[in-house]
Amino acid sequence: MPDNQARGRDSSLSIVAPDLTVTGELKTEGVVKIDGIVEGNVHAERQVLVSKGGTVNGDVVTKEAIIGGTVAGSIQASERVEVQPTATVQGDIATQRILVHEGGEVNGNVRMGNPVAAAQAPKPMPDPSSADDRRGIQKL
Repeated sequence: MPDNQARGRDSSLSIVAPDLTVTGELKTEGVVKIDGIVEGNVHAERQVLVSKGGTVNGDVVTKEAIIGGTVAGSIQASERVEVQPTATVQGDIATQRILVHEGGEVNGNVRMGNPVAAAQAPKPMPDPSSADDRRGIQKL
């Protein structure tokens, strides 16, 4: 495939218009802007933009997510999530960086950092003496 065709696909923009409801999974290698309603998961290689008034009832997987509307599902962004003042997220967020503007709502858990490194990191062994302290057992 020539380089200009590959670049064109990477910079593609798909739009779900305000009067449109999409039922099913959306996948793109570029950017998707949601002004309407998506009933299903959204996968975008580059970016997902959920505009004020836009709704996703499903999970979002992307590099960068900018949320101005509503997401009822988890958001997994490899680089960044921005929750704007008009946004509501009803689900967990996993990302490297997050910005939540005043007024933006996140009702779920937020996990930050490199998910690959976190999965590969060894878990520390529990200290047996601290377990006794938590149960109220005193040592003499």
